[in-house]
Order: sequence, then C-alpha cells, then structure tokens
Amino acid sequence: MDPIEANYVPDGDDWKITVTGRGKTLTATAPGLIAARDRADQLVEKLAPNEEHRTVVHLLDGDAFEFTSAYLTARMTMPEASREPAPVEQVAEKEAKPAEKEKPAAKPKPRRRRTGGAASAEKPAAETVEKPAETAKA
Repeated sequence: MDPIEANYVPDGDDWKITVTGRGKTLTATAPGLIAARDRADQLVEKLAPNEEHRTVVHLLDGDAFEFTSAYLTARMTMPEASREPAPVEQVAEKEAKPAEKEKPAAKPKPRRRRTGGAASAEKPAAETVEKPAETAKA
C-alpha cells in the first residue's frame, strides 16, 4: 500500500497541514509545528482508521529531511514539562479558540532563609539532622 503523506507549510505563526492518501485529502491548521504534527496524526487516523500499520511520510514544503530537522529542533527547544504530545481534546480546544492565550504561571516567591535560633548558633543545618541510633549489644 502507498504511504500517506502529511505536508506542513508555515502560515504566519500557524501551520497548514495537508494529509493525502487512500484517494482522499484532509486539511487543517495548528498553532506551532508540534501541534501540527499531533493534528496530522489525527487526520491520518480519519483517513485510514482500520489500518494497524500505516506508513506516513511527513514533509515540510515537500521535504522529509527539512520536516525532521525542524520538528526535532522544535521538540528539543520546548520546556521539559511540555514535551509530551497534547491529548486530542487539548489540541482541538486550542484550534477552536486561537484568540485566547494562556496566562503565564505566577513566579514562586523566594523562600526566606531562617536565621538565628539555637540550631544555627551551634551547628550548620546539614549537621543537625539526627542519625538513627545503632543497636546496642547487651
């Protein structure tokens, strides 16, 4: 069976995705290359839902090497916590509401260092931790 092709084209801050195969063509847009790749997987599933093993060729303006390079760069420059693919529902929500932007998380306030007190006057904090008592032999 012929491979399915997923072609990505930059469109401002978004990406246009065209998935072609099995005599059909599906299109979509997504905000960013990572979301576009996730969306392409959803389109491939619609195109060939009953195929267990599908071959999909991902292309950036028709070039598989360029797609691979751009996708890996995008994945490696993401924050660690967001490297997992977004669930289908989240990708769909973001496409439905592109005008909404997520608010950045509030920065945690720095903790105050404890100063003074008996423990700090006698020993540094690292040495004040009690060690379990060894069993005495009688």
